Amino acid sequence: MRIQNGLNLAFPDDQVSMLLGPSGTGKSVLINLIVGLMRPDAGDILVHGQSVPNMREDELLELRKRFGLLFQDGALFGSMNIYDNTAFPLRMHTDKGEDEIAAIVNRRLKEVGLGHAAEKMPNELSGGMRKRAGFARALVLDPDIVFFDEPDSGLDPVRTALLCELVQEIHAENKGCYVIISHHLGTARTVADYIAVLWRGRIVESGPADELFESENPFVHQFLNAAPTGPLAMD
Repeated sequence: MRIQNGLNLAFPDDQVSMLLGPSGTGKSVLINLIVGLMRPDAGDILVHGQSVPNMREDELLELRKRFGLLFQDGALFGSMNIYDNTAFPLRMHTDKGEDEIAAIVNRRLKEVGLGHAAEKMPNELSGGMRKRAGFARALVLDPDIVFFDEPDSGLDPVRTALLCELVQEIHAENKGCYVIISHHLGTARTVADYIAVLWRGRIVESGPADELFESENPFVHQFLNAAPTGPLAMD
């Protein structure tokens, strides 16, 4: 079974991009392909001009340090407090001393509004706080590219809006390529500079967000307007 079939896409730098599409269309698989956790059967994936499928394992490990990943549930280690969760990439992938690590971790936790929660365990935090802690951890290596895999999943509308605001604020300060994988239209309207719509393994249309919301493509129009009639059906 082909998950992606003839997919062709480029994400712009220094913008917040969104990859939108129905559930089960391979949005999360695309992240795994880009970071080299999966390899395509054919085609190529370029990150800053480097071919990911042709990299050796040691080259992939170096490349992954340039990525930040925020997973749906934050993917925090349950046995570590929030400070140690956030410090983990620095301790694993750099030779920084604990004083320098502390300065970075405390700055990132403060940025996401968790400066007061460094000693708390993940099970003491709400879902929204766990996502923010995951965001802090995704940023500690100063990545060029940050992926957000369904960051609004399980959040109520207010906390979704607050998370969107946080993403915008931190991107404005750090720049880089932010890519949000989602099917949440409110998030797309709030934060996206650039949108790509994935369906049946292909990119149906991509471009500046304001253009996509005015698209005349039947599928894109139906999906971005949550319309009941169009080529997308319940099956």
